Amino acid sequence: MKQLTEYREGQDVLRHELKNIEKWEKEQKDIFFWEKIGRWPFMLLDRLTPKIIKDKLEQLLNELGSFIQNGGKYLVKEETVLNRLKKTAHEHVIQQNGTDSVSDTQDLPRAGENADSEHSAEPRWELKQAAELPLTIMDRTADEMTAGRITFATAQGATTGIGGVFTIAADIPLLLGLSLKVLQEIALCYGFNPHDKQERIFIIKCMQFASSDIVGKKAVLEELALFDDPSRQAQVFSQMQGWREVINTYRDQFGWKKLLQMVPIAGILFGSIANRSAISDVAEAGKMLYRKRRILMRLAEVEN
Repeated sequence: MKQLTEYREGQDVLRHELKNIEKWEKEQKDIFFWEKIGRWPFMLLDRLTPKIIKDKLEQLLNELGSFIQNGGKYLVKEETVLNRLKKTAHEHVIQQNGTDSVSDTQDLPRAGENADSEHSAEPRWELKQAAELPLTIMDRTADEMTAGRITFATAQGATTGIGGVFTIAADIPLLLGLSLKVLQEIALCYGFNPHDKQERIFIIKCMQFASSDIVGKKAVLEELALFDDPSRQAQVFSQMQGWREVINTYRDQFGWKKLLQMVPIAGILFGSIANRSAISDVAEAGKMLYRKRRILMRLAEVEN
């Protein structure tokens, strides 16, 4: 790890990257007109969906409530992400040095090794080690893991698009659950622990940001600006007001993307496109917001 810290970005680079993120924040635009009318499919959905499906949807949404309290069944395996970071770090060292010497890679798995092997003699990484990695390694790992989730979401959307309106009810909680997993993996890539309740709240706020209009995005950014200030955290937490409001808003806001999925068979195509877009949006928001936190923390370290 000592060798890896040598590759960490300097203060000027961190400030440049922070400006890029702030530029991205300003570019977030208002929802389009068809996004605003996109909640109409759910008015129709409420009328057409049998009670048994509504009850199931309600049950699945309630399960997400436990995510805030204890992670529920949606917590991802920390070791899987750390091993991925470890492997990427090894490849980064080789690319930078053009060597596979013991001195540069003694803490890292060899390229091609199974980093998840239970029989590996390699020491297990801790999250604090991941937090010290260069941004380049964090970014690359987050992108690779997100790509896999997006592919899965695309296939899931095609599958649930077969039945049209009735399978939308099943697709929504599945997509929300996948969104939670994506954001947790991104959190781990940047050295934050989703097992902590504070981080699970941040994850929900990322979901809220991804699904909000320009007014909502501005409000979320203002809240998150205080997130790591111990004297203001209570204020941020009180603004959650209830996870159900966040989840329901998230569900309704991508309603327009599900509009054409209500058509049986044709929903296969539209479902895959909608799910791919939804996970891509969530992943982008999560990466940028977590990346910003890590940059600000490092700048604070340098300045102090």
